[in-house]
Amino acid sequence: MTTVITEFKQPDNIRSLAMIRTRTVVGVAALPVMVEVHLANGLPSFSTVGLPETAVKESKDRVRGAIINSGFDFPAKRITVNLAPADLPKTGGRFDLPIAIGILLASGQLPEVNTDRFEMAGELALDGRLRKVSGVLPTALACASAGRELIVPQGNALEASLAQDSLAWQSDHLLKVCKHLAGKGEMQTCKAHSLKSRRSISYPDLSEVKGQTRAKRALEIAATGGHSVLFIGPPGTGKSMLASRLPGILPSLSVQESLETAAIQSVAQGEFDVQSWQQRPFRSPHHSASAVALVGGGSHPRPGEISLAHNGILFLDELTEFSRAALEQLREPLETGKIDIARASQSVQYPARFQLITACNPCKCGFYGDGTARCQCSPLSVESYRAKLSGPMLDRIDMHLHLPRVDLKTLQSDDPDAETSAVVKRRVSDARDLQLRLRGKLNSRLSGKELETHCHMTESLLDFLASACEKLNMSARAYHRVLKLSRTIADLNQEPDVTRAHLLEAISYRSLDRL
Repeated sequence: MTTVITEFKQPDNIRSLAMIRTRTVVGVAALPVMVEVHLANGLPSFSTVGLPETAVKESKDRVRGAIINSGFDFPAKRITVNLAPADLPKTGGRFDLPIAIGILLASGQLPEVNTDRFEMAGELALDGRLRKVSGVLPTALACASAGRELIVPQGNALEASLAQDSLAWQSDHLLKVCKHLAGKGEMQTCKAHSLKSRRSISYPDLSEVKGQTRAKRALEIAATGGHSVLFIGPPGTGKSMLASRLPGILPSLSVQESLETAAIQSVAQGEFDVQSWQQRPFRSPHHSASAVALVGGGSHPRPGEISLAHNGILFLDELTEFSRAALEQLREPLETGKIDIARASQSVQYPARFQLITACNPCKCGFYGDGTARCQCSPLSVESYRAKLSGPMLDRIDMHLHLPRVDLKTLQSDDPDAETSAVVKRRVSDARDLQLRLRGKLNSRLSGKELETHCHMTESLLDFLASACEKLNMSARAYHRVLKLSRTIADLNQEPDVTRAHLLEAISYRSLDRL
């Protein structure tokens, strides 16, 4: 080890200032940070400035241990580390590596190199090993855009390789990074990861759902246009079964969508799985989840379930058991596809373009309307139970569907004509391709002006729709939801114009508007 140390020491050419580039993650954006290390005469001390949080302040002990145990000398000087810009909050252990390299450069233990072409991030163990950190994918994408090389821990190598245009290096120890910078050794590059997931998920098949033909048709329409759904029915009618089969009939994510989703999972600690990064997310939080767990937040804002479900599905089972305050938080993201989290120290924005699938019982006991006499709930109790869901929240759900009880004969019989998920997926993919080719987006995301352009209807049809909306007391938002559903049904049938049949079917899926 002693011979290694002397390779780097240059006592006759002591410098006092070094600057290393890195990044901090705010939301899903990796913002540039310059780590400035200055060594001055005086009593030995170590101070870190530039809005560091606790984990960053504690880096001085990790860096000291890593430098000493890697065979270098820790300078007995007054060390000041500035993380610029000073008004940008810094979190996590990702600054350990650039701080350590900065100290070694400033003390002359590393020869002077052009560090401007590098960016680095990594947490140090006390023995000098590098530990993986969160947020490496956004960092790699931003680094590639800036035209710089990135140095990351070995545990983040596959994640960094997803940024196809980046040149990323991986290392498992501080000493190897030093050798690479000094030109006395070379680290391994992060091998380009295949654009396809290494692990495929086998979803339950739609053909396994007995009966519920109308509900399966509604699920296909929802998958085609990206519409939100509320399944209402007694226990055992197949609400959760249908929801769990939705991912199996959705088209695969594009590379751009996969990167967007993976970037969110990368900044959420413990969530990112590079082996299945191109799979469409399916999130199903328990009904005890808080508002912060659903939409994100905290003193240092983290993404919530709606962001982790970006480009995928958020399934809320037992919808009426969620707290009303938590559900009301979903109203804005359902409309805008993003969530803004404001705190005193900072404001961040996370994407949240998810497909909402919900399920609930019709009453407190669950058996209202199942064709038996088991339900003893009074009309007032039923109304009180349904009142847990606010009108504005229900208004934002495109489809409300009551699921009848499935009789035993249907459960016991085999249906050889039952369509598999693969057959339905082909129809959904064809209809989605049509939407994207003609309109550039899914029907659920069309604005009011775009609906006027793409939903051509005769005067008689417009009068019919106006009359139906008036009789059902539909809001303006519900009116537009019906138009979007009608457009999706027409696309699924490969028909250019919306017809009366399409409107009737779309209106039939707004069952709660008729109560």
